[in-house]
Parts: sequence; structure tokens; C-alpha cells
Amino acid sequence: MDHDADVIVVGTGNAGFCAAHAAAERGARVLMLEKGPTSAIGGNTYFTAGAIRTTYRGIDELADLVDGDDERLPYTDIDPYGPADFAADMRRVTLGRCDPTLTDTMVHGIADTLRWLHGLGVRFRLQYERQAYEVDGRHRFWGGLPLATVDGGKGLVAQHLLAARRAGVRIRCDTAVDRVLRDSDGRVTGVGAGADEFRAGAVVLAAGGFQANKLLRAQYLGPNWDLAKVRGTPHNTGGVLMAALDAGAQPAGHWSGCHAVAWDANAPQTGDFELTNRHTKQSYPLSIVVNTAGKRFIDEGAEIRNYTYAKYGAEILRQPGAQAFQLFDAKTAPLLREAEYEAPGVSRFEADSIAELAELAGIEPAGLVDTVNEYNAATRPGAFNPSIKDGLGTAGLNPPKSNWAQPLDEPPYLAFAVTCGITFTFGGLKIDTAGRVIDDADEAITGLFAAGEMAGGLFFHNYPGGSGLSAGAVFGRRAGVEAADLVSAHTYAH
Repeated sequence: MDHDADVIVVGTGNAGFCAAHAAAERGARVLMLEKGPTSAIGGNTYFTAGAIRTTYRGIDELADLVDGDDERLPYTDIDPYGPADFAADMRRVTLGRCDPTLTDTMVHGIADTLRWLHGLGVRFRLQYERQAYEVDGRHRFWGGLPLATVDGGKGLVAQHLLAARRAGVRIRCDTAVDRVLRDSDGRVTGVGAGADEFRAGAVVLAAGGFQANKLLRAQYLGPNWDLAKVRGTPHNTGGVLMAALDAGAQPAGHWSGCHAVAWDANAPQTGDFELTNRHTKQSYPLSIVVNTAGKRFIDEGAEIRNYTYAKYGAEILRQPGAQAFQLFDAKTAPLLREAEYEAPGVSRFEADSIAELAELAGIEPAGLVDTVNEYNAATRPGAFNPSIKDGLGTAGLNPPKSNWAQPLDEPPYLAFAVTCGITFTFGGLKIDTAGRVIDDADEAITGLFAAGEMAGGLFFHNYPGGSGLSAGAVFGRRAGVEAADLVSAHTYAH
């Protein structure tokens, strides 16, 4: 009976757990299969900061979800963020390519899904340290992303695991699924993993993308992507994704696109179980970013960070040595995220002159001095406000810095060396709003569902921060419900 279940969920990240919870609530016997050892439970979710994008009419609606009373709450400003705002952000950052039906399902389903998770024991908080600045005595949140899980990804996984155990969900680790089993009628009957076969009335695939597979990254994302560091689990190598395609699933989404960020140059090649997300360096809108020649190559202030960070990792990868440097001075240093910029082992350099900073960091000194002088000359007077797009942009500079452009002129100067850290790939399987996997004939494959990073069609080129956990929760829950109901109906019919 260890190999049998009503519903099998492949993968133990946020999407997989949401599917397992939902199926168990419908009375299904659920078995989760994890490729890695017990320590790998949680998949990519373990390595996130836990930020999750949701919709709300105001701060009171969020206060009902968060733990405890925070003395800062009366002095906090959070603008309303409705489904229309979420959908508009999705369309804008994906250049209009996001699937409209899937997007509509996500943006209208996330608020209720979070309340459902809260009822299962998942705890939330307002992330003041990551998504708010104090301006005129008030804490102002920006970028539509105030909510996160308590203790980040680690906390989310621990809370999911407790809820799953309470519901009697079984988890089997060290099980690398490599095939989807179908009967003579085409119905999915389970999955295979080496010599083992696991039978179920329905299967939910939630095993992530192929970001930890150097060969597939080079094949689908392009040259030099095999050099990127992997932010999360080393087990998301695309094996389950390829098995689903072999079983007739239709590919969908942006197969040459991914979520990739500025990642500490000293970070390990794959996810750090201790520091997890702390290797990220996301205060770059307050900086100027240069390559090893000392040249700028992005508009650091193009937009609120939440709408650019997932695409700027790719820009770093295109630079010589796949390396760049974020530069700050005494004005901006107090605004840096402490958890990221003071993490153990951080690649940090400090000096009292730009030329000395260049020598220490390994940047071409003359090039950096020229760049900083040119940038400083292009800045304009105005009111600096990190909590909004303040319009404090450069004049006559290419590339421009469109917001938050203050002169870099107050020592000591700081430089942080960063590279490209890939989070997840955007190519996946075609699904419908119930999470059913669609085949090449545009028909649903009976008994096969997908959610999380394995579901394609939502993200192209970029994504709004925190929406990966949103998509995994909404479609994981829907897939779990549909899978359990399918098994129940099939059992009743027989």
C-alpha cells in the first residue's frame, strides 16, 4: 500500500503542498513524492523570502492575516491593490503575453487562497524590512507586495509540513519520478521512478522547472546560462517536466525565459540551506551598477524594484565574467537591506575614494572614475523618496537612471560584487484553470494535473515580485481539488 494512493503529488514545494492539502480535505489518500532526501522537502520554496503577492482593499484586510499586534501599524501606509492592479502588473511586465484566463484565475483567487492557507496554520507578516521605507515618520509600503510568510520560505515549508502531517498526507523522499503512467485509454494511472511504480487515480505534477540543469539551461535559455548560479534546490533538473512531455503534454510558456536576480558573487553554486535568500542583493535601485570595466549597463531606477529584479540577473550574465558591482555611498548605505548586505561572507568592498574602491573590487579604475564622474554630472536637484518613483532622474545619460538618482559623492564608498542567480524557468506545461494538463490535441489528459513552476503560460521575460508563490498556491489548490474530485467520481462510477 506504500505505493498506492488516491492522489499522487510529485514535488514538495508550495504548489505541491497546496495540492496535497486540498486533495486531503476532499477525503483523498495523498502521497507526495520528493526527488531529494528528507532535507530537501520544500523544494525551491525553502529558499524564498516568503513574499507573496495578493489583493486587498486596505490595510485592515491584511491586518486580519498577520500575526500579533505591531506597534508600527497605526503609522503604516499601504495603498489598496485589487485584482485589476495585479492583472495590469502581470500584463505590463510580461509585455502582454501572460495567458489572460490563467491570469484572471490567479488574481481573483489569491486572496481567498491565502485565507484558506491561514486556516491551515500558515502564518503571515508585513515585511517592513524589505518592502517599506520610513518617510516623514510613517512606514510606506511600495510595489504591491506587503505580505510574506513568517520566517520566510523555511517557515512556509515547516507550516505546510505540519498541516500535511495533521491531514495524514504521506511523503516519500529519494524518489526521482521519471515517467508518467497511462492506461490503454490514455488515463493517467500513476508515475514511475526507476524500478518503482506508484499507482493513483490522479497525479499532480509540481516538481519545478529545469533551472538546476546546466545542459537544459544552455539548450533552452541560450549561451552562458550554464554559468548561472542556482538560487534554490539542486533537484529541479527538469526530469518530471520532460517525462510529462514524453507522455503527451503540450509545452507552454516562455521556454527561453526565466526568473534571475542579482546574486552575491561569493554564493555557492546551488541553494544555501543556511542563508537561503540572503545572497540576493536587491537594493540596487539606490545604487549605480557597473561591470568589471566600470561601465553602467542598466537603468537601475527604471521601476519599483519588484518589477525589475527578476529580469536584471540576465543582464548581469551578459557582462564580462558574468559579474557586476552595485555601488553605494554614505547617503544610501543606511537604506540597504541588512539581511542581504550584512550577510556572512558577503562580497563587500569599502574605500574612501572611487579609484581605491575600484582597485579593491577588481574594477578597471579609470573606467569607473569616468563613469561616476559622468553619472554625478548628469544628476539633477530634487526630492529623493525611495518609497515611490520619485522622478529624480539623470539628464543626458545613456543608459539613464530614471528614479532615485542621487550623486555618488559621499565617502565611504561601498561596492558589492554580484553575479546571476537563476530562480526558476518560465517554460512549462499547458494547463487549464482547473490545473488539468492539456495535450497536443488541446484536450485534457485525464488524471494529470500540474501547478507551480511546471505550469507554463503566466510569466514571460519578467514577473511581478511575489507572484510565483501566488500562482503555486492558487493552481496547486485548484489542482488538488480537481484531482480528488476526479478520483471520487471515478470510484463512485465503478
